[in-house]
Amino acid sequence: MIPVPGNVRVWLAVGKTDMRRGMNGLALQVQETLQRDPHAGDLFVFRGRRGDLIKIIWHDGLGMSLYAKRLEKGCFVWPTPVDGVVGISSAQLAYMLEGIDWRNPRHTFRPEQVG
Repeated sequence: MIPVPGNVRVWLAVGKTDMRRGMNGLALQVQETLQRDPHAGDLFVFRGRRGDLIKIIWHDGLGMSLYAKRLEKGCFVWPTPVDGVVGISSAQLAYMLEGIDWRNPRHTFRPEQVG
């Protein structure tokens, strides 16, 4: 799990990203396409064409990190706009990383234990 503080902003780079890109290529895409600073401490999430792989870049103040996750089955839920960036919360990112639809997570009823 990524050790992300709760106050960090998370940005989804909507559309499809060339997943052959590494840390420097994705940071350049943040600057040129998204018009944001990749060193500001925000997380930037990218998804490939097939939808089963995401990459996240994050500058924590000390250095840039690159995280990747591939789902064995299914796809990551992604916004439909063609270009741009969409902001989500760190809780929604946690849902996404678990393969859950972060736009509409389902709450399950759990009765309290009788004690």
